[in-house]
Amino acid sequence: MTSNPRTFTDTRIAYGPLLFISGQVPVADDGAVPPDIAGQTALVFAKIAGHLAAHDLDWNAVVKVTYFLRDIGDLQAFREAALAALPAARPTASLVEVSALIDPRFLIEIEAVADLGARGDARP
Repeated sequence: MTSNPRTFTDTRIAYGPLLFISGQVPVADDGAVPPDIAGQTALVFAKIAGHLAAHDLDWNAVVKVTYFLRDIGDLQAFREAALAALPAARPTASLVEVSALIDPRFLIEIEAVADLGARGDARP
């Protein structure tokens, strides 16, 4: 994947064999945004899984995730959706409640860091 320094990208390979997946938001390909935290969480996890697959990785390669949750009151529903999407060996994580995200419909944003060495080669 190449990137233009003047545009934002969804993934970037940095020092060491790491893949950084920028914050993913709950917008489907058709522009739809699920109305609830469970649907938004599932969609964002699916989008991250797609970025991982593009680099021959899966969730087992993810070593760190950061969750940005707009309402901590959604924590239980978020956890249930996240646990359904993650493998048994879960990555380290941080969860931060934020006052707003880029679009008022968004209830969550997730970013991730994966180990490219988990795909069998450490070549970026």
